[in-house]
Amino acid sequence: MTLRAVSVAALLLALTGCSSDPGIPVNDRQTLVMESTVLAAGITADKPDFSSRDIQPVAVSRLYNERGKAIKVNYRFYWYDAKGLEMHPLEQPRSIMVPPHSSVSIGSSGNFMGAHKVRLNIWL
Repeated sequence: MTLRAVSVAALLLALTGCSSDPGIPVNDRQTLVMESTVLAAGITADKPDFSSRDIQPVAVSRLYNERGKAIKVNYRFYWYDAKGLEMHPLEQPRSIMVPPHSSVSIGSSGNFMGAHKVRLNIWL
């Protein structure tokens, strides 16, 4: 490869990098992240429903317990801005008891003005 070909290839790579979107993509299929132990315990969940009310974002999800005993579930919502950057301060982890053969709603809203996406992480 000649020096000129290498220079052209380097220029094309540089231009390609400059034209990319500066945001970090948040995958819509990963708005709900559950540890395998949660599924093994009989807990399933809906993807969080994101909306914006009175400037503050709101996220709601429903947890389902398929087993015959109550299960304690830990969870945290993560908020992301328009560029896909995680918004801080992070919410504190929370927990809830899901009664046997029942469902419960969990939600979050807060001072995350400008949030465009949310992700829910669930673990035991």
